[in-house]
Amino acid sequence: MPYTETSHSGRFFFGKLEYPTGRAMTTDLETIRKEISATDTQLLSLLAKRLQLTQQVAENKIANHVDVRDPKREEELLVSLVQQGSKLDLDPHYVTRIFHVIIENSVLSQQALLAERANPELNQPLNRVAFLGNKGSYSYLATQRYFSRKPGELHEMGFKTFSEVIAKVENNEADYAVLPIENTTSGSINEVYDQLQHTSLSIIGELTQPIEHALLVKGAGNIDEIKTIYGHPQALAQCRLFTESLENVTTVPCTSTSTAMQTVSESNASDIAAIGSVQGGENYGLTALKQGLANQSENHTRFIVVARKPVKVPIQIPAKTTVVMSTIQKPGALVDALIVLKNNKINMTKLESRPITGNPWEEMFYLDIDGNTDDGPMQKALEELQGMTRKFKVLGCYPIEEVTHTKVPVYKALTENSSNLQN
Repeated sequence: MPYTETSHSGRFFFGKLEYPTGRAMTTDLETIRKEISATDTQLLSLLAKRLQLTQQVAENKIANHVDVRDPKREEELLVSLVQQGSKLDLDPHYVTRIFHVIIENSVLSQQALLAERANPELNQPLNRVAFLGNKGSYSYLATQRYFSRKPGELHEMGFKTFSEVIAKVENNEADYAVLPIENTTSGSINEVYDQLQHTSLSIIGELTQPIEHALLVKGAGNIDEIKTIYGHPQALAQCRLFTESLENVTTVPCTSTSTAMQTVSESNASDIAAIGSVQGGENYGLTALKQGLANQSENHTRFIVVARKPVKVPIQIPAKTTVVMSTIQKPGALVDALIVLKNNKINMTKLESRPITGNPWEEMFYLDIDGNTDDGPMQKALEELQGMTRKFKVLGCYPIEEVTHTKVPVYKALTENSSNLQN
């Protein structure tokens, strides 16, 4: 709530409270804080009410087969909120950021409800999830985030290698596995792609996790005194520019980020550090000497979630399909396959190649494409691809859970608002 100041009285007016400048303002600080806390409580109640209404919207969309997202409706809503906010002296970018988060939560909640209804067999009281590392690893943090929206209790299972992680699901010792597949700084995680060539598991979900690397030490420390830095190979690669800027420092690869942090935590040496997240380091009693170590400021890792059986994705939910294929050994074979996607107006978001074990100079291609396998054009494209490739397999069709924020023409909205006020 904005305050106003009158030059003749030297008093501030905040809501219904009137505070004189000087000592009285300090005296009433506790009163102001109490009112802020009460306002925050009201906001939480309103957010909870909005979420309940969102669930009703989802029920209606299920009954009437309506898409979860309505970009036109979202834009109109945001424009209206910006206009209302401007009348209350609220910055339009502040209003937009807040409601982007609220709308994102609404979309994900609706998608989760639709997915639950389409796959009732997955609504189990316990979710056993395998991942790389232990508590505090980035895979652990991704697991926590993804399954926070899923029904049932979470049982975490950390392992040292990707092959162990996948084997636990294949052998029914775990229900799901969370695997990192690519990073915006260090690129694709080839070991995971190679594992996908030989597994019968299906991709059932994905999420993108911000990766915020920090230099973690036990107790107080000084960067100039660090001689050894432990980290997962991917983390070390993503922070290469930082580690190379240090003099006489050795980097030591570990099987996981959590192993690196545990090594530092259990050591009495004062000249060692680990690369990991601040949140993860807290689990091992480590503190951050420096944050933001990645070569690129925007550092994100995409994770996939795999299970023994595929999931059904309601047509109202934006979906992605991942396929793996090897083409006939002739010039232009890959181009011919990609033209099939173009002709069916299907967007490809990723193309990755990996060598075929035992077949020198032959490649297996992994494709991420936007679309649902239950959709007509997608079915037609997949049939065509299967008929023109040596090997073809759908690794999974799954919901896109990365919500793209609707752009708001803020200045247009404010201009329209000004015109309306003048009229």
